[in-house]
Amino acid sequence: MEKPNLSVIKEISGNDIDFKNSILEIIKIEFPKEVAVFLKSFENKDFLESANNVHKLKHKISLLGLQEGEQLAANFEKDLKQGNTKLYQKFLEVLDKIHVYLY
Repeated sequence: MEKPNLSVIKEISGNDIDFKNSILEIIKIEFPKEVAVFLKSFENKDFLESANNVHKLKHKISLLGLQEGEQLAANFEKDLKQGNTKLYQKFLEVLDKIHVYLY
């Protein structure tokens, strides 16, 4: 099973530890806020807005090295635009993995 990691962030930041830590800190600040906004829009059945929220989260999923999670997010984003919510539970599992990893 895929686990979050810092490989992409390390690649982007090179040997700059301050830059790596800065990226990680931004993710820690933004991630819970973006998840909350996503959950609210999903709860309100605003699936177009939910798709936009998934799009934003997809970038953080990618930065945390979750290639399968990124593909799932891309598919879920596309499905939500058509009102299809079948990937919701799997997407929540990805978000939960990230939450556990970050905090």
